[in-house]
Amino acid sequence: MTGPEQALAQAAPSADAAPGSQPGAAPGPRGRGAPAGADSWRSRLYRWDMKASPYAFVAPFFILFGAFSLVPLLYTAWYSLHGVQLSSLDHKTWAGLDNYQNLLSSEFFWNALRNTLTIGVISTVPQLLAALGLAHLLNYRLRGSTVWRVVMLTPYATSVAAATLVFTLLYSWDGGMVNWILHFVGVDPVNWRESDWGSQFAVSSIVIWRWTGYNALIYLAAMQAIPTDLYESAAIDGAGRWQQFRHVTIPQLRPTILFTVVVSTIGATQLFGEPLLFGGVSGSKGGSEHQYQTLGLYMYDQGWIIGNLGKASAIAWSMFLILVIIALINMLFVRRLRKSR
Repeated sequence: MTGPEQALAQAAPSADAAPGSQPGAAPGPRGRGAPAGADSWRSRLYRWDMKASPYAFVAPFFILFGAFSLVPLLYTAWYSLHGVQLSSLDHKTWAGLDNYQNLLSSEFFWNALRNTLTIGVISTVPQLLAALGLAHLLNYRLRGSTVWRVVMLTPYATSVAAATLVFTLLYSWDGGMVNWILHFVGVDPVNWRESDWGSQFAVSSIVIWRWTGYNALIYLAAMQAIPTDLYESAAIDGAGRWQQFRHVTIPQLRPTILFTVVVSTIGATQLFGEPLLFGGVSGSKGGSEHQYQTLGLYMYDQGWIIGNLGKASAIAWSMFLILVIIALINMLFVRRLRKSR
């Protein structure tokens, strides 16, 4: 075949080419028998999946939070504005802010708030100091460090009822080990349930025992994240272990310490199980003279013992406002800490 004839043969469209397609063009991406809108439908499904999947993954949390936290919170706020009795929930009378005014004028409310703050300080400060010291010891290479970490976490895994029962026996007036030790060293025994400071100290010791190991592990994790170069530089400058702890470890742990202080304060504000079980029959009253009645016990006593749900709801919202104030103070401290850096 001559040259011009070959050029004409190559330019001629093939019999297999689709009508309207360019000569020599590659076949389309669609396979045989694929519908024209299949690719667009798949692309729309892919885009919808990429946008909706994150919301579907987090939806169970928000559903549970709304059902068991947000709705009860709003319902409690509505109850706090009414006069509601436990025996007649269907009969509500509008009270406005009367429940809150009664709280502000109630001596029992201020006593419960004062006891909550006192027990919170007595339990939080020694707890965090002991946790910081234990974490500092475990940060160095010790034999059986894993075993010690498990041992420290054991009190946290112990139930509140079991721990409080043991401490109740330890602080018993007759035959308690604590009074036996005091008698052995020549100190008169203490009625831990009836005395003001003794009962608060006993309740605080339960909290200290349960949460010290938990906070120690948090401090230990933060210590292990500190770069070793800082300790090496401090050692080259002649700093000993105590100086390294003061000038390297503590400054690096400031955000973690602030976090544990806030969490422990929130836990102290909501303290309920330990004083309730420690008091026995008079647990909801916080002792015969309300000497260790916390806000949680006061709310329980008003709502489930006396049956005044409106006042109990007002106490619950007062506790919530206290926690909001603590969160705001925490935010201010965090901002100052960031600015200082």
